[in-house]
Amino acid sequence: MARGHASATTVTRREELTRQLFDDLQNLDPTQDREPLTTQLVELNLPLCDALAARYLGRGVDFDDLVQVARTALWVAIGRFRPAEGRSFVSFAVPTITGELKRYFRDHCWVVRPPRHIQDLRVVTARAREDLEQTTGRAVTTQEIGDHLGIDQRDVAEVMIARAGYRPLSLDAPAAVENATLGSSLAADGDLASELTQHLALHGALKELSERDLQVLVWRFEDELTQSEIAMRLGLSQMQVSRIIRRILDQTRDRLEGAPLAG
Repeated sequence: MARGHASATTVTRREELTRQLFDDLQNLDPTQDREPLTTQLVELNLPLCDALAARYLGRGVDFDDLVQVARTALWVAIGRFRPAEGRSFVSFAVPTITGELKRYFRDHCWVVRPPRHIQDLRVVTARAREDLEQTTGRAVTTQEIGDHLGIDQRDVAEVMIARAGYRPLSLDAPAAVENATLGSSLAADGDLASELTQHLALHGALKELSERDLQVLVWRFEDELTQSEIAMRLGLSQMQVSRIIRRILDQTRDRLEGAPLAG
């Protein structure tokens, strides 16, 4: 209890000193050097930067890099802040620093960068999925996440797929076979250009599917539901679901075989 009181006292004292330093800055003559007071403001509020940076630990970025981004944003916040009655520097600095940290993740931390709207949806869908699963006590579908957010479930499915591009596994990571790596399982003589063309063609073919067909594929091949489980969700028989999956695969195969070559 005493420790919490001491911490609150420290924060209050820091806010008072910050307010006084900004008052001193405002009262400076235009010819006077502002750097000493600005440096004091930065040093005084470094604990705030470190605390905000620590919120983003465990997301694949070194803590030192997070701290550097946060401290740069603190310097910017000090330069932009204009003291006003009833307005504290902390209430201005926190969203400024947090915004820069989020922007850093968005712009610099994707190994394979998807379109901007998919990047922006990643955090939103992850939070929605966690909230829904805590509420329902079970895994939720892309349809449920889409309905909850008011967006197309295809966008949700694309976000789920794109997540692998944020921090993909290293090819040097160990594989299931002893003394082997993931990279060693890749064919050395593969035609990467051809594989990319096929991938793009598949992406185009999937976009032509109906919402129900796409949902069935997600349930079967991403969520790994059985045909019987899918049948229960759709109110159909297992045999009907089997026919639906076969039809989807046949139609997709036909579209791929008929797709024009890129080039």
